[in-house]
Amino acid sequence: MARVRTVRSLGVVGLVLAAAVTAGCSGSSSGPPAASHASSGSGSTSTTTAGASAAPAPTESNPPGDIPDNQAYVAFRPTGGGFTVKVPEGWARTGQGGTTVFTDKLNRVEIATASASSAPTVASVGSEVVSRLRGQVPKFDGPKVSQVNRHAGSAVLLKYQGDSAADPVTGKVVRDAFERYAFYRQGHEVDLTLSGPVNADNVDPWRIVTDSFSWK
Repeated sequence: MARVRTVRSLGVVGLVLAAAVTAGCSGSSSGPPAASHASSGSGSTSTTTAGASAAPAPTESNPPGDIPDNQAYVAFRPTGGGFTVKVPEGWARTGQGGTTVFTDKLNRVEIATASASSAPTVASVGSEVVSRLRGQVPKFDGPKVSQVNRHAGSAVLLKYQGDSAADPVTGKVVRDAFERYAFYRQGHEVDLTLSGPVNADNVDPWRIVTDSFSWK
């Protein structure tokens, strides 16, 4: 009788052990998929977030101050004629007296005409014009005067920097780079001034404008 009880006890123990092993195997078997699933979902979210924060900011096709490469140009001829010059199409136009200005965003083209008894020279621009601009342009700096050639002939080029007028809405002031070309023929002077933010890549557009100038 004792032996039967022992056998029964052993049988019960065996069943308990078997159940424990089965449960352990079952937990082990179901554990990894659950962990894998959680890891997969967590990993996906983590990767997306990291990717978004590490991605560079979108590159602008036309940084502020840069004139688009596909900018179109139209011929400008003042009342009374005398000369013609190409200016960017679509820019706002204002005029007063012998000065006409074309503007768009941060860029500006100013065309000023005047009578002159003699042609401007590097020396005259370097003294008279620079002195005048110092009193007109805020934070005027770095004037450089040289003689250059364009399709219309020789011109005196004055490069300098200065602060723009404050934006009427935001009050923001931009540091501008200026190129002033002085053309002369038979008592008539045309000063073509191009300006835009320092470091803006407008070399080609400004070349198009200044090379298009011609006497009529």
